[in-house]
Amino acid sequence: MTEETANPPKKKAHIVPLIILACAIVAFFALGGADYLSFETLRDNRDAILEWTHTHYLLAIVAFMLAYHVAVMFSLPGAVWLSLTGGFLFGTTQATLYIVIGATAGAVGIFLLARYALYDFFHAKVGKTLAKMEKGFQEDALSYMLVLRLMPLFPFWLVNLVPALLGVRLSIFTIATFIGIIPGAFVYASVGSGLGAVFDEGKTPDLGIIFSPEILTPIIGLAVLALLPVLYKKFKNRGKA
Repeated sequence: MTEETANPPKKKAHIVPLIILACAIVAFFALGGADYLSFETLRDNRDAILEWTHTHYLLAIVAFMLAYHVAVMFSLPGAVWLSLTGGFLFGTTQATLYIVIGATAGAVGIFLLARYALYDFFHAKVGKTLAKMEKGFQEDALSYMLVLRLMPLFPFWLVNLVPALLGVRLSIFTIATFIGIIPGAFVYASVGSGLGAVFDEGKTPDLGIIFSPEILTPIIGLAVLALLPVLYKKFKNRGKA
């Protein structure tokens, strides 16, 4: 078999994960999955959900982390809803841990999928154009990844894909994701822990709380700290020039 006839199946194999991803997203919406991810659903069924959680606590933890993993890996909507629900069911501290584990696992999944399915195609098209950017990103990948994860300005799915296409090592991606999403997870889990009182008052939680100055300012401070090694290196190199 010649090399020309061997390549097409390989390329088709790379497309398979993308087809599965697209089918999962379509199925989610077609089956009305988005309709269940509402605070009205949680409010109307909270007693039954709390009772089931307390009766099957370990199973509830595993189910929650798995749901978060699937939501992140398939880029489905509802991550914020899941975070608040986790806080409501497990409390702030435990929910933060479960959110971080589930989200990190899902992010690693989509990272590997993008690396496998899109990396060669991406670099064949624009590899030369972004070669300098890729090199610079890889040199300080941990700092850049921490900034991208800490700042709530970038879509989570985008921060999962771009590092995969820029050749970031899996270990750096995993560490930065795990650490970088802790502040946001803690904020939403904390809000979720007070959902009972919010429901009793007939209100809805403030989903934009993470953008309030008292929350966003410390997060920006952490992002600046993450950039300090990069800034120091650039300043040092400029001094040598």
